[in-house]
Amino acid sequence: MKVRKAVLKDVQDIYTLINEYAKEGILLPRSLNSIYENIRDFWVCEREGEILGCCALHVVWEDLAEIKSLAVKKDVRNSGVGSMLIERCLQEAKELGIKKVFVLTYATDFFGRFNFKEIKKEALPHKVWGECINCVKFPHCDEVAMILEVKA
Repeated sequence: MKVRKAVLKDVQDIYTLINEYAKEGILLPRSLNSIYENIRDFWVCEREGEILGCCALHVVWEDLAEIKSLAVKKDVRNSGVGSMLIERCLQEAKELGIKKVFVLTYATDFFGRFNFKEIKKEALPHKVWGECINCVKFPHCDEVAMILEVKA
């Protein structure tokens, strides 16, 4: 297995992975257009040419980024794919000079293993008024906000 930056040929696989979880209400759905426009944010984990998982690091502000759209094929869950993707996103955040990385998630135990700490969603004003306002769950979001201080 290896983690690499996503390329255009990965868009359909990323779309399929994310929207499988979106049907279950676990992730926000993403359009093909959105994935194409944000392809540079995405990382994928592949094995022998098969995309096993994806994740995006999206810069929100000068010192803040969000990890989003973490999706792993169900038949390879708990095999380290998600962890590899998160570790690579955090490394990229460090390389970019990002000081804080946040997630909105139901997987608090998973992100807790990376030392993310729970915070109030209201502490993320840029996020709330950016993408969240268009979400079907807004303003009654039941996801948990978590944040990590990135060590230089």
